[in-house]
Amino acid sequence: MTNIDLPYCSVQQVSHSSSQANTRTNLSDPCYNYTVLDNPWRSINYTDVLHLHYKCDTSFTWSGWYRLFINGTSAHIPQTCIAQWYCGTATTLWIPDGHPTVKDGVVTRDVCGHWYNYCCFFRSFPIRVKACPGNYYVYELVSPAVYCSGYCADTGSINTSSTVTISTVNLSVDPCYNYTVLDNPWRANISQQSNSYMCDRSVTWSGWYRLFIRGQNAKVPDTCVAQYSCGTATTLWIPDGHPTVEDGVVTRDVCGHWNNYCCYYGSFPIRVKACPGNYYVYELVKPTYCDLAYCAVVTNISSTDTTVTPETTSAGINITLPVECNSQNCFQNLIEQIENISASQVLSTVTNILTIAFNASEKILESSSSSVSPAELASQGNSMLKTSEKLISTLVKPTDTSDNVSFTLAAVEGQVFMVGPQVTLDKIPRLDTTNSSVDIDLIGIAKNNNETTAVAFMSYNKMENLLKPDFFNTSNDTIKTMMSTVISATLPKTTNTKLTKPVNFTLKHIREFDPNGSLSCVYWNISEWIVDGCSVLETNSSNTVCSCVHLSTFALIMQTSRPPENDSLLDLLNLVCVIVGLVFFSLALLTFALCQWSPGVNNVARINICISLLLAHLLFLLTQQFLRLIRPQQVSCVAISGVLHFLFLSGFVWMFIEAVLLFICVKNLSQISSKKREVLSSGFLCVIGYTVALLVVGVSVGLLPEGYGSEQCWIKRDRGFIWSFLGPVCVILALNMILFINITINLNSTLKNLNAEVSQMKQTKIMVFKTLAQFVVLGCSWILGFFTNGSKVLEILFLILNSQQGTFIFLVYCVLNNEIRQQYRKFFRCLCCGLKKH
Repeated sequence: MTNIDLPYCSVQQVSHSSSQANTRTNLSDPCYNYTVLDNPWRSINYTDVLHLHYKCDTSFTWSGWYRLFINGTSAHIPQTCIAQWYCGTATTLWIPDGHPTVKDGVVTRDVCGHWYNYCCFFRSFPIRVKACPGNYYVYELVSPAVYCSGYCADTGSINTSSTVTISTVNLSVDPCYNYTVLDNPWRANISQQSNSYMCDRSVTWSGWYRLFIRGQNAKVPDTCVAQYSCGTATTLWIPDGHPTVEDGVVTRDVCGHWNNYCCYYGSFPIRVKACPGNYYVYELVKPTYCDLAYCAVVTNISSTDTTVTPETTSAGINITLPVECNSQNCFQNLIEQIENISASQVLSTVTNILTIAFNASEKILESSSSSVSPAELASQGNSMLKTSEKLISTLVKPTDTSDNVSFTLAAVEGQVFMVGPQVTLDKIPRLDTTNSSVDIDLIGIAKNNNETTAVAFMSYNKMENLLKPDFFNTSNDTIKTMMSTVISATLPKTTNTKLTKPVNFTLKHIREFDPNGSLSCVYWNISEWIVDGCSVLETNSSNTVCSCVHLSTFALIMQTSRPPENDSLLDLLNLVCVIVGLVFFSLALLTFALCQWSPGVNNVARINICISLLLAHLLFLLTQQFLRLIRPQQVSCVAISGVLHFLFLSGFVWMFIEAVLLFICVKNLSQISSKKREVLSSGFLCVIGYTVALLVVGVSVGLLPEGYGSEQCWIKRDRGFIWSFLGPVCVILALNMILFINITINLNSTLKNLNAEVSQMKQTKIMVFKTLAQFVVLGCSWILGFFTNGSKVLEILFLILNSQQGTFIFLVYCVLNNEIRQQYRKFFRCLCCGLKKH
């Protein structure tokens, strides 16, 4: 999805033509400390836009509070929709929730932008508003989220002492019992980037809907959802929360997350009702644009809980950060600003500040990656942990029963679950993030507290760049690998934090699991990872469950033995042998293709062995030589491993076909009969040779698609997936060994009955040599691979024999064939004669 282009927008810096107010009665009160904003073009009646030269408030650096005037008359930002292309701009900005009264003090208001024939198509960043004595308003304006938009000004009157009353709606038919089930699995709040996205504008919406995900009760999220989740590009959610049963039917605005702003797009409002039985129904409508779609989140729904009411405060947050914040001093200044936050905050504020903090941390790490000491990394990691825990604690709000908040950002995911004194739950649901989950007895902890008790759970996607696995100090010299995301669990704003039972964390493995590795559940202790109080409860190839008797910052680290140092001579031998093998594969293919063969000779299996193994060895060689370039491109690595799987398997299938054909040839000591030749035609053999390999790879992809793309761009060992290759190979090698033994026995028995003439003996010796050479051609030498562990001699022998299958094919079927040798001599004579003439 791309941003909407507003083509008529040209940037002009906003100018203030009047001086600042001189009133100094109370500098802390914005009613007496503001800047006058009196641009005539901001008027809602300004329509002189024929020159298509729009003003854009995104070009101005806003600072502090402003009061609006139009031609000397006091004005205010309109609280009703303004037509497009008015106010001297393209997208007209207004505030849908109206103005406060004097007694309300400073409040926060959302800002809507009119576009595409919908009054709130865009949602800009919220602003703060205050009603002042004397019937005027002041605004703490910020740069809009939408390019080429402008704040409008209206000179109409508003009574600053009155409030707006919203009427309720009565329905003749209760939608709680008259709804349509909406159970598309793709609506689940799961990140799933794709080349195509769902769009709810293509759905014909009618009536009320209830959400389910795989049979579980679900609801439209009331917290920001990450972009590219829920099967779409722009995720839709409701920012004002859900109603209670007593509230009846309410209308809720709908936000769409885009361009790193949770409410960048505003979609048409929907109606919501909380129903007895703890579920919600929604009167959904077509969104304003594509690709927008309604998300669904499975969670513990309590429709009797009170709704969350945004709190107003006179102490707002204004985090400032230079564009090039890549120094420790700048970062520490940011951390100090965050430390000064004390009041409860709304989710959008917390996520915005977290994004700022993690972006600053990444910039610093990138700019000084080569010169940062371990102590500095640990210090920065501690700061980020402290900052994150401080910010997420501001989401905790008092509740009588239970409540929860969740968010997903690029760098961190988080969930907060709160229970109050009147909670009716026996157990809180498992708190889940993409790569981890936690089970904690929060109800038991709450019984030891007389107020709201909360648990905050966070999963950091990039924290291992700071808190490296090498900070896990052990006595043995091993390689430490971070097998999970770094997670953090705390009990914010809770007086008695004593655990009633151990906490269990389920950590998904984010890297390939080594069955020979040793896993440790560790927690962060200022400057190092330690294991005190944590243990591995259970593990498999994809997940590990850790049990800990305390809360902290945790991770899963795997220790593996250091591999032996690369043998440069062995690497050189490998390179030379593979290149030589490729040369002889090529020579054999040229011979099969260009030379004339007897009509009865069937070379189809040998040709396809050469083609499969030539491509497989060539691709494998190039992959290993350019592994550093290919490995970061995971899709390419997965594709290469799948192609290698197919090529090597097809090579082994053709080896088995060659063994069968050779067995038939030796059994009869003649060419295959016409009947058998019809059954074993080239077309039939090609179908068998490639279909079997393709079928095995297809089934493997279907069963475990993530099994491809190891660190070497080969098949992973996780969950025994390597047997998708080793299994068929072992079966073929076993059959080929049986056939080879039978061939040898039958040949020996037949030769004893032949006349002992010299010419016959000579042909017999050649036949015996060819038969023995078939041990390599049929791939039987691959059996050595099961016995090379720790033996350098067997490793070298395995390398030479299996890289030279093309060499043996060329010798046995080309060089030792009299007819082909005659054609070689003829070719070289012609070549020499041609050279002499020149």
